[in-house]
Amino acid sequence: MTIERVFSGIQPTGNLHLGNYLGAIVNFVKMQDTHNCIYCVVDLHAITVPVAVWGGPDALRRNIREVTAAFIAAGIDPKKQIIFNQSQVAEHSELAWVLNCIARLGWLNRMTQFKEKAGKDRENVSVGLYDYPVLMASDILVYRASHVPVGEDQKQHVELTRDIAQKFNNDFAESIAAQGFGEAFFPLPEPVITGPATRVMSLRDGTKKMSKSDPSDYSRINLSDDADAIAQKIRKAKTDSEPLPSEEQGLEARPEADNLVGIFAALAGKPKPEVLREFGGSQFSEFKSNLVDLAVAKLSPITTEMKKLSADQAYIDAVLADGSERARAIAAETMTGVKDIVGLIRKR
Repeated sequence: MTIERVFSGIQPTGNLHLGNYLGAIVNFVKMQDTHNCIYCVVDLHAITVPVAVWGGPDALRRNIREVTAAFIAAGIDPKKQIIFNQSQVAEHSELAWVLNCIARLGWLNRMTQFKEKAGKDRENVSVGLYDYPVLMASDILVYRASHVPVGEDQKQHVELTRDIAQKFNNDFAESIAAQGFGEAFFPLPEPVITGPATRVMSLRDGTKKMSKSDPSDYSRINLSDDADAIAQKIRKAKTDSEPLPSEEQGLEARPEADNLVGIFAALAGKPKPEVLREFGGSQFSEFKSNLVDLAVAKLSPITTEMKKLSADQAYIDAVLADGSERARAIAAETMTGVKDIVGLIRKR
């Protein structure tokens, strides 16, 4: 049986939160038991926005190490799987240029995340922000990954990656066959979107995604929060006046209730209907108390370990160096194939 390869990444832009954990890291941990996994701190993506947003050089270095520590603290084994930061493997950027020549302007113009991030001032955002879906495609395809665990909001980018991979395979079909790669060089990666909290929403507004950029710290639970902060944020989370329903249909048009139930379900490892069977008819005060106990029990050990690992800079840097070396070996093989297929003369 062939073991499939997984690639995914998280931006090091500070304040890792519950949405990052439930939407991504939990799946990263699960998939390492069944797949060969490559988990990346995508630092080149972080710098696509203004320096004031990502914080400058010192903050970037600190945040890269913090995300690495979070991966390990959550249960990813850096000896069995690959953990590294994107900028240490130059093949990501090298392949991105080739894929820029494959991708089409119309495809990028349809990317909804760019429209959301750029807002009305599109003429003043960086070219990197516009083009980062192609770099994301390169991140995935340079390892010829078969599966990409993502949140619901990133599904469109994986679909773009598939389009780019397919066009490359079509455009160079004759050369791909001549170089001995068969009918296709790049696989068409599948997005993996699982669990009851693939899109965790703000604790202050159930219609908005939980975000590190939200000015209110009460909108999110940070992985660095202690037990008191977690409890306070959950108790202050916005709700409505109705008791919890007993069935999922009762959560429709109740975004805050739906969000809290989804968070409870994800932390407990249960489906939403089971949570509602347990708490249906309860007032939010009772439900929130149970959610506080669960969140503290699940998150506090990760927070403690993350802080401990973050303090050991030499260890984190060694993990990234080792992971980058192992990642580079795979990526370099892909780039060798790409250059031969496209017709670029390389050193032999």
